[in-house]
Amino acid sequence: MDTVTIKDIARALNLSTSTVSRALRGSYEINPETKRLVLEYAERLNYRPNPIALSLKGSSSRAIAVIVPQIANYFFSQAINGIEAIAYNRGYHVIIFQTHESYEREVANVQQALSRKVDGLLISLSSETSDVEHLRELLDRNMPIVQFDRVSTELNTTKVVADNFAGSFAATEHLIKAGRKRIAHLTIPPWISITQERLAGYRAALEQYGLEYDESLVRYGTFGPDEATTMVDELLAQSPPPDAFFTASDRLALGALAALQRRKIAIPQDVSLIGFTNLNVADLLSPSLSTVVQPAQEIGQIAAERLIELIERKQKAAPPSTIVVPSHLSVRESTRRTEE
Repeated sequence: MDTVTIKDIARALNLSTSTVSRALRGSYEINPETKRLVLEYAERLNYRPNPIALSLKGSSSRAIAVIVPQIANYFFSQAINGIEAIAYNRGYHVIIFQTHESYEREVANVQQALSRKVDGLLISLSSETSDVEHLRELLDRNMPIVQFDRVSTELNTTKVVADNFAGSFAATEHLIKAGRKRIAHLTIPPWISITQERLAGYRAALEQYGLEYDESLVRYGTFGPDEATTMVDELLAQSPPPDAFFTASDRLALGALAALQRRKIAIPQDVSLIGFTNLNVADLLSPSLSTVVQPAQEIGQIAAERLIELIERKQKAAPPSTIVVPSHLSVRESTRRTEE
């Protein structure tokens, strides 16, 4: 089949090539109905912009960099799917970098992205990153940047995040309503934005239901191997021990599940377990795992859309804002208490 061009679409819909071109770019000058017609027709014919032709028109490389802590993480792999879907439809290449939770690697990734002459940058900060000067320098040079998931409030950029506070509140509230009173929270390093938001949701739920916040029930991980086992052991040694565990990541959820099962602790009869996780096998685990699910793909799509708008509209783009995407609670066996 011959490659479909803008001219083909214009001829079929009886529109000018410039109208079709602007509609495909998502231009605000084109009325929504025309835009919808063009996009639907282009999708039906599997039209794809030619990035090489587009980059020859100007200094644009038609490439965007995505910097994430780790690709082998359900949340980030789903977010990347969302980013790539939008970028592909808009004629952009995606170059992916991993920091492996290292600040030094993040700085090196940013430099490498610049050397590739990318048009913009999507970033989720590493767990070691507290100094964001390397990104502030890019903003000073007018590089379009959108932060997602793990963000810094020190940078005046658009931020796309899950509603971590509400998700954490809902998970804690669910445990309290199931009769749990000593709820342990296993989380990631305290300076990361999502850690603070999730801890705040956990504390707010305890407060609302008249339960005292006990700092000894909170454990901060460092992304070390098998650290959930140590956390669970320390918490179970308390008197009285926790009757529920609420984890803030995939890794900690699976680690806590394995640690509790090794100790022959019945879930959910003896303790409840719930996790912030996008594990697509959560319902296949034994017991199936109650989760707070983040809309990772949607976060990736929105972040990519906002970045491309910044690249193409520059000063006319919407000003920096924080976009909060709702998370949702999925209740499964690990927190369902059988009637006494």
